Amino acid sequence: MAKYKWILLVAVALILSSWGYLVHRTIHQLAIYKLPSGLQAFFYDNKEKLVMDAPRPDQRRFTDKTEGSKHFIDMEYFGDSAKYALPQTWDEAIKKYPADTLHKYGTSPYNIIEVYNKLVQAFKNKNKDSILFYATDLGHYIADAHVPLHTSLNYDGQLTNQHGVHDLWETTVPELVLNEYNLYSKKKAKYISSITQATWDIIWHTHSLLPEMFAQEIAISKNFNDSTKYEWKMRWGKNRRFYSSEFARQYNKALGNSINKQLLLSAENIASFWYTAWVDAGKPDLNTLIDTPVDGKQLKSELKLYKKNKLIEKGQLIAKEVKTDD
Repeated sequence: MAKYKWILLVAVALILSSWGYLVHRTIHQLAIYKLPSGLQAFFYDNKEKLVMDAPRPDQRRFTDKTEGSKHFIDMEYFGDSAKYALPQTWDEAIKKYPADTLHKYGTSPYNIIEVYNKLVQAFKNKNKDSILFYATDLGHYIADAHVPLHTSLNYDGQLTNQHGVHDLWETTVPELVLNEYNLYSKKKAKYISSITQATWDIIWHTHSLLPEMFAQEIAISKNFNDSTKYEWKMRWGKNRRFYSSEFARQYNKALGNSINKQLLLSAENIASFWYTAWVDAGKPDLNTLIDTPVDGKQLKSELKLYKKNKLIEKGQLIAKEVKTDD
């Protein structure tokens, strides 16, 4: 019985996981384009792996019981003054709260900082496999931190009778309208003076988006009844109820470019964290880790398409060109 209970918990965790495979992979590819030349060549040479492995931390939930808490933090549990009272480092946090409590309500920011430090060490060691492993995981966790419902006790609208809003915001909407999104922003990777502060800034900005998210779902619902608001789809091997495509389109319109902005912000911050880790490691020369010379023409062509927001149109967005089973 315990075995089947664990399988059920994993299934629920995956349903309420993070940006879908499509978006996680898209974000990683966009982040590579934002890197400076000294770092970009290595990441571009390994673009396929960085992009295709982007969902890996979600996949680990099948086998690792400790993985789930790394993707979220339920800020409301810590009270109205959490922004000022919640310790910013893990060492300080476990002095104030039991470790079990922290894991129960999520360790997202602490985990991001931990994985960042591992990436710095991987750069120092010039260990290619470790660099790619930790860069990929770090990118996933940072992207998750840009999803509002990853910062809330009301993680799926279950406390406000808005069941399914989690998937609606982070998967249904972006997968439906990604072709309409602007995937380019002129911001480049920049050095971050305090990774700890930057991590918490991301969390608090993301958390601030929750009221509008919930309010617009309520407002749009007035235009629908149950038969038009929801539809049934086969996903994860089972027929499940999701918000309808028409509802998702209206919801996206009501939110303006909010989801698109979070997608772009994810890529910008991932690139900056990667770049900062490389700088903090002493800017090691990674050219010796490049298996084959980077095709400068191809990179230049992709950057041009990226700036013109034509990656999807020209078939250069990897995530749109592969089939997944998520």
